[in-house]
Amino acid sequence: MADDYITTQGDTWDAIAYKCFGCETFLNHLVMANLEHLDVLIFPAGVVLVVPDITIPTTTMELPPWMKA
Repeated sequence: MADDYITTQGDTWDAIAYKCFGCETFLNHLVMANLEHLDVLIFPAGVVLVVPDITIPTTTMELPPWMKA
């Protein structure tokens, strides 16, 4: 079930995606669910956006040898 997000003054697509999904790379899902706001770069306060349900992959990244203890 999709949720709503109410913007605060100065919100941007990537910042909202980070707040909602934990990673700004999912902002395309947010944009596609809110095409009526496509022309907005910096949001004013009080805009209601739909936050779609997405499946966030849970992969573990192996550390490179130089980062291992």
